[in-house]
This record gives sequence, C-alpha cells and structure tokens, in this order.
Amino acid sequence: MLSIFSALRRSALVLLLLVILSVVLSSCQSMPAGFSVSAPLRPAERLQILSDQSFTTAQGQQKVEQEIFDQAFALIAQAQQLVVVDMFLFNRFAGEDSYRPLAQQLTDSLIAAKQRQPGMPVVMITDPFNTLYGGVRAPELQQLRAAGVEVVMTDVDQLPPSNPAWSGIWRLCCSYLGNSTEGGWLPNPVGEGKVTLRTYLHLANFRANHRKTLIVDYADGWRGLVTSANPHDASSRHHNSAIVFSGPAALDLLQTERAVALLSGHAAAVDWPQAPEATASVGLPGVQVLTEGAIERSLLELLNSAQRGDRLDMEMFYLASRPVIAALIAAQRRGVEVRAILDANRDAFGREKNGIPNRQAAWDLHQHGIAVRWCGTDGEQCHRKWVRLERRDGTTEVISGSANFTRRNLHDLNLETSVRLITQADNSEISAMRAGFERAWNNSDGGEHSLPYSAFADHSYWRYGLYRFMEASGLSTF
Repeated sequence: MLSIFSALRRSALVLLLLVILSVVLSSCQSMPAGFSVSAPLRPAERLQILSDQSFTTAQGQQKVEQEIFDQAFALIAQAQQLVVVDMFLFNRFAGEDSYRPLAQQLTDSLIAAKQRQPGMPVVMITDPFNTLYGGVRAPELQQLRAAGVEVVMTDVDQLPPSNPAWSGIWRLCCSYLGNSTEGGWLPNPVGEGKVTLRTYLHLANFRANHRKTLIVDYADGWRGLVTSANPHDASSRHHNSAIVFSGPAALDLLQTERAVALLSGHAAAVDWPQAPEATASVGLPGVQVLTEGAIERSLLELLNSAQRGDRLDMEMFYLASRPVIAALIAAQRRGVEVRAILDANRDAFGREKNGIPNRQAAWDLHQHGIAVRWCGTDGEQCHRKWVRLERRDGTTEVISGSANFTRRNLHDLNLETSVRLITQADNSEISAMRAGFERAWNNSDGGEHSLPYSAFADHSYWRYGLYRFMEASGLSTF
C-alpha cells in the first residue's frame, strides 16, 4: 500500500513539475516577427476623423449618430484591386435587440465587391472567437467563403499568452483536442444553444486578434481605416471612433495585415503591394501606423513629453495599465490639464458588470486631481480608445485605434492597431474632434453625454485590490 502511495506522490510531483515548466515556457513566448510595428511617419492625405455616438437629447429622446461603417462600406464599394478587412468581433452574438445588423451588412458589402470584381482579392481576417473556437457555426463566414471571399482565421495560438497560468496547463492537457459544433452540453456564453467544454477551455486563454482595420485601393492610391468599432450587431450602438487616411501610410497598414495573414497560413498575402521607402521629412498632418507594444511605447512618449500649459483629453473603454496611469498622474503634476471620459464598465450586452477596471483606475486619477467624467451610456458601451494632446506650440497629437490602455492590449499580447496623428491644432478634423469632446464634457447642447465622477465612484479597497491582481496576473478579460 505504501508503495502505491509513494508512486502516486511521485506521479503527482512529476505532473506538477510539468505544469510549472509549461507555464514558464508559455510566459517566455514572444510576439512573432512582423508585429509590434512602429511604421514611419507619413503624410496624412485625405484625413478624416469619424465618430459614432449614442446619447439622450435635451428632450429625453435616445439619438444615435453613426459615420464609421457607412464610410467603410463606401470604401469597399469603390475598390477595384484589393480589399483587406481585419475585424475582431464579426458576428450577431447577443444581438437580438441590436440597433443595426452590422455583421450582415459587412458580409453583403464584401460579397457585392467580389461579385462586381470577380478577380479582385477580397480578404476577411478575423478572430476565432467568432466561431467560439470551432464550437458554433458562423453564418457570415460561411456566406463569405461560398461567395469566394478569402476568410483568414487568425492563428492566435502563436501569440504570447495573456493568461499564462492557464495557457501552460492548456498546452499540456487540451490544445490538441480541437472542437466541434455538435455534442455541446454547456450554455453558450454569448447566445442561445449549447457549446462544448472545449470552447470554455480555449476561451480561458484570452488570446485575441483585437484589430479593426480596412485597406482598399482608392482613386490612384490606397486608403486605410483604423477604428475601435466592431461589425458586431450587439455593438452597433456603441460610441466609437476611426481615423481614415490615404497615401503610403495605408500601405504600411497593409503591411501589418500581411503579417497576420502569413502567420495564419494565407500565402497569397505575399503578393499584396509593398509600402514605399520613407522620406526624410514629413509635413503636417502626418500619420504613423502602430501595432501591439509599439502603441504603448508611442503613448508613453506622448504622455511624458506633455508640459505645463498643454491639455490632454482622452476617452477610454478600458483604462488599467499601471505605466499609463502613472504617466497621466505625472503629467498632471507637471501642470498639464488632464481630462478623461471613461466608460463606467457597467454594461455588457444585457449583463451588468462590476465596474472593474475603470472605476478603480478613475479613483487613482481622481485622488491626484485629474478630472474624470463617465460616458452617459444607456445599455451601450463607450468603446472609444483615444488620447489627444494639445500642445502650447500649436500642434496636436492623437493616438487612436483598437487598443485599450491595458496590459493585454499594450504589452505585446493581443494583436492591436492604432495610429498616431500629428497636425496643426486648427486642422478642421481636429477642430471637430475637439468640439465633440467639449460637447460631451459639458453637456453643452442640453443632452446627457457625460456624468460626474460621483455617479460611479467606487472607493472599495477590496475591488481595487482585485483590479490590481487581475491586471498584473492576466486573469481577466480586459
């Protein structure tokens, strides 16, 4: 009997050592080549800054204003040579009461482009979450494939683990099991029906291609769009932003998508057009494509360069990164006027969340004198992810795109795309962006765009400690 117990102990010890080794190896996995890109600063030709928003008017009516996907569909409709789309959420999950069927609208737009130009490559890059990692059928993707649109499912298993504690175990026990749309017995976490245990096991890795981009040929060149918006029905009332530009920077954006396509086995991406060599100097406005960890490097450089008399405004769905929060506080101490409109992290497609991480991050900011207001949402999410620095010298710098200011989004874990825009403060697009923020901050039109800090202030030490643990460990969905 003792020998049996001894053998069991040895087996358990060996298994524990294997798990520890696997977790350590997972933690050491780095971002593949071709990612974490800081492209050259390029001329921002035909610049547009777009906005989607929902708000309550002075008369108490709900109003929705949208520009982003209308512009995306128009760009796809005029393409003649190539269409490349990379979108994180592309589905109708939890979308029964949606404002707009964006997933089907994008599907129809891409199919129409392929039918209009049968020889033109039309490519949809997306994340395996849209099939729940093989656990459900994705009707939009099936329609695209049937119409000849090339669907590229991102190979997220090649990305560093956002949740290394689980991903090490996953590598040993479950990564080879695959998945099936049949035989599920667990509730679908985002809709009706059942899914397999394998869906939940895969989901817990928290790896994602979180990008939202579009590149098309346009007139005599190329045009790119970088946004925070998803073609996801249940997200169709969300507040979002986008930057659209033409010129060589659009080919830089295409280069970053080539890396995703090649990583995921789409060999035809080799033939996509290449970006030209950068010129020595660039006038204003200028735009720079940033991906993954390069976004944080550029963001911290921007925050650390802000000086007394500058103004820094931001809107953010998730704010949790400790280096970013520290840089915001340091800027405030140097005399920079810092204002933040944050999502209250309450609404999640019909479910109510506990406010982590924004209410805890907002407490940090509030304690150091930074002005915070909450986006005035009514079931939707304030899903924008941008920061704008207005310098005393008359220039303005913006970083905007898919990346939340969190560990997962900034530390070379998720795939992300944002852009850095530098321009004169009196640029008409910047002026409109500034006016939109002022309207939201002050509720100047009589509507309810934002709420005071006290509306969602949370000074619970327990939840603050939980936020810090989740951010540091990766055991979180933000």
